[in-house]
Amino acid sequence: MKAYQISNLTVAEYIQQEVETNARYEYHDGKIYALAGGTLNHGLICGNVFGELRSKLKDKNSNCLPLNTDVKLHIKKTNSYVYPDTMVICEEIEMASDEPNSVTNPILIIEVLSKSTAEYDRGDKFHIYRQIPSFREYVIIDQKKHIVDVHYKPEKSDLWKITRFDGIDNIVHFQSINIDIPMKDLYYRTNLELQE
Repeated sequence: MKAYQISNLTVAEYIQQEVETNARYEYHDGKIYALAGGTLNHGLICGNVFGELRSKLKDKNSNCLPLNTDVKLHIKKTNSYVYPDTMVICEEIEMASDEPNSVTNPILIIEVLSKSTAEYDRGDKFHIYRQIPSFREYVIIDQKKHIVDVHYKPEKSDLWKITRFDGIDNIVHFQSINIDIPMKDLYYRTNLELQE
């Protein structure tokens, strides 16, 4: 991931940059990073995930709310603003004091891997997400194979358990919100032979 601008920007300057350019950027303690557009499969999987979560949470009368990639996440401890592919918040939505359009308290974050961000999503980004007090589950979806990795940390524990779901006939279990989604629904209408 390459910095779009090297100079130290304040949060206010970062927000102004997004407004002026009508583009989205990640912000990490003064540096901003341009976000590239996604592939067709990436968009389909993100839409499928959000749709399935919204439908299943609504059917359960859950107080949990899924948010799509348009919503910005603020991580106070690292002074970061990012755009996860999908998040779920299960309490009252808490907003960042410097940017009221940003949330701070997801329990579940989902990222769909792409060639350019896979290493970042599995490494540094996961480390940043782990600084969020409410965060308990991280789901990584591969857009080239029917593989979903679920990282889950039980309440009052510092240990993350990793479960891999491999194959179109599997059912992915989201422990933090107690929901199951068949792999075939996550990958609905995708073509895994498409190039990134």
